[in-house]
Amino acid sequence: MRVPDVPAARAALRIVTHLAHHNDPVPASTLARELELPRSTVYQLLRVLQDEGFVVHYPEARAYGLGALVAEIGGSVLSASRLARLGGPLLERLVRAAPVPVVAQLAVLAGSDVSYVGQTSAPRAPTTVVRVGVRLPAHLTATGRAMLAALPPAQVRALFPHRDSLITRRGVGPRTLPELDRILANAREVGVASEDGDITAGYASVAATGIDRTGYPAAALGLTYRAEAVSADQVTSLAGAVRDAAAALTARLQGRS
Repeated sequence: MRVPDVPAARAALRIVTHLAHHNDPVPASTLARELELPRSTVYQLLRVLQDEGFVVHYPEARAYGLGALVAEIGGSVLSASRLARLGGPLLERLVRAAPVPVVAQLAVLAGSDVSYVGQTSAPRAPTTVVRVGVRLPAHLTATGRAMLAALPPAQVRALFPHRDSLITRRGVGPRTLPELDRILANAREVGVASEDGDITAGYASVAATGIDRTGYPAAALGLTYRAEAVSADQVTSLAGAVRDAAAALTARLQGRS
């Protein structure tokens, strides 16, 4: 099958690649000249890349460089295999001990998304949209909310610059940053984040995060189940189990027994 050509996407990727090959910030005019792109196109793409966190602008130099998001994504990819080895056994324990069929997931933050790096399913567990390598909006997922709740509020705001227009699935989920703040505050208070139908109708999840030596939420463990098949007591049990598993992951990440 012939791959369709999307000039804007190709040009944006060329800009990111070009910036990655330079230690110093690069002026937009230089990018336009060296990449043989219209200057107006370069400025438009730079604005989008800057808005999404892939590029930062250095006003004094009137130039552009790669944003922290690129390093975060790279770091997440490099650490994914290590996290999967540390968290994989915990996922298996969660699935075996769960009172109902569940899907256990291990996820990391990738900018304002979560990227799934591990998954284990029980027999007769629900079929979910989550697979290893899948990315979903962090503010809609239990694993994402668990990790966001562990970040400083200023960092959460930096991840969601459009505070009054958060994306949703099927119109479900927090629409504004203040709404998300309330959800994260509750997650901090109880030590577990949750979502019910924000990703897939009829499915709910609970999650908690592991913290590394620097205090950063390195990865979150989550459990997804059919909401109608689980009692309130069972939800409490699942929340406690995932909280304990996250504590165990924290100990592993920090080198504690």
